[in-house]
Amino acid sequence: MSTMSVLLRALSLRCQQCAVGRLPLQRSTVRSWLVNRRRSTLTAEAVRAQTPQAVTVPNAATNRIVGKWLVGCSGLVVGAVVLGGVTRLTESGLSMVDWHLIKEMKPPQTEAEWEAEFQKYQQYPEFKILNHDMTLQEFKAIFYMEWGHRMWGRLVGLAYILPAVYFWRKGYFTRPMKGCILGLCGFVFFQGLLGWYMVKSGLEEKPESYDVPRVSQYRLAAHLGSALVLYCASLWMGLSLLLPTHKLPDTRQLTLLRRFARGTGGLVFLTALSGAFVAGLDAGLVYNSFPKMGERWVPDDLLAFSPFLKNFFENPTTVQFDHRILGICTVTAITGLYLFSRRMVLPRRSKIALSCLLAMAYAQVGLGISTLLFYVPTPLAATHQSGSLALLTLAMWVLAELRRVAK
Repeated sequence: MSTMSVLLRALSLRCQQCAVGRLPLQRSTVRSWLVNRRRSTLTAEAVRAQTPQAVTVPNAATNRIVGKWLVGCSGLVVGAVVLGGVTRLTESGLSMVDWHLIKEMKPPQTEAEWEAEFQKYQQYPEFKILNHDMTLQEFKAIFYMEWGHRMWGRLVGLAYILPAVYFWRKGYFTRPMKGCILGLCGFVFFQGLLGWYMVKSGLEEKPESYDVPRVSQYRLAAHLGSALVLYCASLWMGLSLLLPTHKLPDTRQLTLLRRFARGTGGLVFLTALSGAFVAGLDAGLVYNSFPKMGERWVPDDLLAFSPFLKNFFENPTTVQFDHRILGICTVTAITGLYLFSRRMVLPRRSKIALSCLLAMAYAQVGLGISTLLFYVPTPLAATHQSGSLALLTLAMWVLAELRRVAK
């Protein structure tokens, strides 16, 4: 009911009281009563205006909570990628020949269960060609490695989905953010299916081939690439919600620096993705010398396959050569980005991010060369793969810092 309606109703009641002789109806009386009533109404409205309203969501506090959650999820994705790399390096990825979302969460308990699992493994090419003399204890070691990787993947899924449901019900997400969160959760599920699709390629019988059984390098690259996309998207959203905005004028130099940083970040991503083809083809075990490949800068068998494009994805020599070139281009681009940023006035945290990116780029080059020269030892190779994630993380940090500079 509006204020005017209340006043009219009260005035009508007053007139009725006067009509039955309870109160004398005088013009001055009505005027004073209306003034007093209006004052009381204005006072009540002023009190309501000063009363604290309910806090709306989402707000700065909920954004910080969601940002921390997304950064934490991206950290779990890093763990999954590193663990997957170790699984690949130890040749453990084909030890589990079945895929069950719930059933496989419990590993074999009794000796009979282990024997049954081992017998299933013996029916597939990896045992027949590579591990035909493997003992049950050795099988347990590679089984637990792959089992740990799969369980970590389920942990990642729960870390995304359960908090997302809770935050959604609490109203922590804006409308655009809801679409992004749905995309991330759907991508986690897709990543799990893609992982099993990759494993299946290593379990298939290939009568025409007597090579060491391995998963398809195409599927391995797709599996790693999708994990990197999930990681970058989660980290980017988290940093966007957590990092404060800097106050700097949006100059032409700053625009160029942003574009340079985006291109450099894309090069870092592409270099990391090319490492999947190196791992899938065991290309790190050919031409273990640097800077030359053998005795030549360009090896004779660089384009030995036909058709031409097949070399870039199936020829180990070409794959390693491409990874070297991408690595050199990446460290060169990062160096140029750092030198270009030195000519500009940037916030202290942005300068720290750029310096860390430069340092990590040269450390990663050193790890890559060492891994190659020492014939890909597992600890060094795993560190090199982790270094690619660290480099990608720092590239994302630089991009987030430059994006948060106020226009």
